[in-house]
Amino acid sequence: MSATIMDGNALAREVRAEWKVRAERLTENGVQPGLAVVIVGDNPASSIYVRNKAKACGDTGIYSEIHAFPEKASQDEVIQRIQELNRNPRIHGILVQLPLPRHFESGKIIASIAVEKDADGFHLYNVGALVTGNTVFPPCTPYGVMKMLEKCGIPVEGKHAVVVGRSNIVGKPMAFMLLQHGATVTICTSKTLELAEHTKRADILVVAVGKPRMITADMVKPGATVIDVGINRLPDGKIAGDVDFEMVKEKAGHITPVPGGVGPMTITMLLCNTIEAAERAQTAQARV
Repeated sequence: MSATIMDGNALAREVRAEWKVRAERLTENGVQPGLAVVIVGDNPASSIYVRNKAKACGDTGIYSEIHAFPEKASQDEVIQRIQELNRNPRIHGILVQLPLPRHFESGKIIASIAVEKDADGFHLYNVGALVTGNTVFPPCTPYGVMKMLEKCGIPVEGKHAVVVGRSNIVGKPMAFMLLQHGATVTICTSKTLELAEHTKRADILVVAVGKPRMITADMVKPGATVIDVGINRLPDGKIAGDVDFEMVKEKAGHITPVPGGVGPMTITMLLCNTIEAAERAQTAQARV
């Protein structure tokens, strides 16, 4: 029996509709949520992502700005612009599109964003606060995964979750968020010895390593929920995830497709974080 497909596009529309109401309420009270996107260089994929984010903002009632810099821009130029955006009351969320050119220190750029405007959830404060469960803005991809599990009625508490991947953007924060929701969590990497022995015990399997179709059906527990965060371009130009979708879907209970799974939810949670930031700003202003 085939798995239930977790349709990220449909779930994203549902979540965005809920948050659009909150954005409209803010705007009616004189505070339109605002997001600024900073992009450096002319990476085609990054440009597409930025345009998609700007369109999503418009559809959800969020004001947006794109601050584009040439490839040869200096790090100080970009930091100066971010600091200006930190002081701009119309901007509630700031996102720096990654990857940055090689001469940039990504960590230094992200650290220059005000914590209260860190819509992507990449600031060291927000990532570190995941340890205590007190992050202001969760990183968007793992936040989107948690929202998918919630919307699909998949219980987390008491389940064994296995996260394959240790990146600061997905793997590590994903593990902490699952742990915060009561799961028993195992963290693996692509180099973990006897990886299948770990993945076969997972009730919830989250994969984010960037290796196309690495997870095969014999590595999955029957009925498991499989979340594929990977997105890889194959030699023939097609897109594939880190999971062998066609085979694994015949064994899993729930599974996300690639594309159309986690990706739409990542952008959605960026919108949610921006609206949340605007709500926080409104509350802080009311206290003054």
